[in-house]
Amino acid sequence: MSLTIRLHITTTNAGNRQVIREISNNKTAVLPRSIKIHENPLSSLVYRRKMLKNITTKVIKSSLIEPDGGSLVDLVVPENERASKISEAGSLPKVMVTKIDLEWVHVLSEGWASPLRGFMRENEYLRSLHFNCLRLEDGSFVNMSLPIVLAIDDETKERIGSSPDVGLVKTNGDLIGILRRVEIYKHNKEERVARTWGTTVPGLPYVEEVITPAGNWLIGGDLEVLKEMKYEDGLDHYRLSPRQLRREFDRRGADAVFAFQLRNPVHNGHALLMNDTRRRLLEMGYKNPVLLLHPLGGFTKPDDVPLDVRMEQHSKVLEDGILNPETTVVAIFPSPMHYAGPTEVQWHAKARINAGANFYIVGRDPAGMGHPTEKRDLYDPDHGKKVLSMAPGLEKLNILPFRVAAYDTSAKKMAFFDPSRARDFLFISGTKMRNYARNGDNPPDGFMCPGGWQVLVKYYESLQAEDSKQQSAVLSV
Repeated sequence: MSLTIRLHITTTNAGNRQVIREISNNKTAVLPRSIKIHENPLSSLVYRRKMLKNITTKVIKSSLIEPDGGSLVDLVVPENERASKISEAGSLPKVMVTKIDLEWVHVLSEGWASPLRGFMRENEYLRSLHFNCLRLEDGSFVNMSLPIVLAIDDETKERIGSSPDVGLVKTNGDLIGILRRVEIYKHNKEERVARTWGTTVPGLPYVEEVITPAGNWLIGGDLEVLKEMKYEDGLDHYRLSPRQLRREFDRRGADAVFAFQLRNPVHNGHALLMNDTRRRLLEMGYKNPVLLLHPLGGFTKPDDVPLDVRMEQHSKVLEDGILNPETTVVAIFPSPMHYAGPTEVQWHAKARINAGANFYIVGRDPAGMGHPTEKRDLYDPDHGKKVLSMAPGLEKLNILPFRVAAYDTSAKKMAFFDPSRARDFLFISGTKMRNYARNGDNPPDGFMCPGGWQVLVKYYESLQAEDSKQQSAVLSV
């Protein structure tokens, strides 16, 4: 299967230059309905963007594409200014931030949301909410599909009064930053939920956890973070900033970087997709494509596998040689998860631009979930990858849809689905995988590396032991 890639440089009427790519594939597959994360129907490997006028062709040469806005934002206060800033923050009106607010502080401070320099003021919020992008001073646009905002209640608003600056504190009272030149505006929760998720149905995890209990006001401003974010959970060495990731790609001599995000354990189908992507990039002429395996590290819903377990499982995948450690960088993406489907997947892709990736792998129903009250997907499974192919501000990122991987019962391994012998393939959903582990059953040989599978089995055994302990405690009472 051959694959070609071209960049098209176009000049718009406004004189702004935009980079648009065209990647075509000479083979089309018709595929069945598939499981949530990795078994999505595809018609081609990479999407074709609509071509504009005045087109010339150039070849992609560098993986480290320019970050949005031209340079990475770094909002951490320099060490030589830290003492004075801490003193100043202590004298300001205080805004308390939640655990998930802290995750957004982390995202902002390292430049994942570049060129955004703090929690959104009202104009930025409205542009993000209604247009999924921000307009820069030169008239160009960058993608920003999720509002990054900080909510406060009536009492906090009253306490701030007319102060232009506020101090940000954790629930334990520790100072974490300053918000400058603040603007306070109404938090219309219903509008925010409806436009972000496309529904106001009850049971949306992020809404229930974050938005519903939040205050009636939003406060925006320029953010200064007093020190680098650390979690002290044994995983901080995985939390590489966009700047650190770019340095690592440079160190490895990467001439292409392809990013793969997931919030589930890596099975051999995922590995097949990642390894096949690298093979195709090599066939296209790249000398050293590097994989950014980038699991989401912020808020997830309770039934998702916890981050520490996922990271241990990912480590086993590399130890067992399923993925090559020499051409794979494993790092944690600190963003919270919204489960907002086509709206959220734009944010996931945009953030990887700032980390230096010029290819982004997208699957079936990215950032999606089951409908909270009905037995169906909340979003059309194909809309995420279609939206990415046309989203404003993502033109310089090459979108790589998944090929469908399933368990080949004849070959006894994960393989790309062959419609000519569909009966030979077994689709193992995330739910089925978790049930295997929960019940102590083994999946078919070749589904996941043994070391990685044992990590999951151990995790679910610990859950069952804890449940039994709690039940015994209740009975004893």
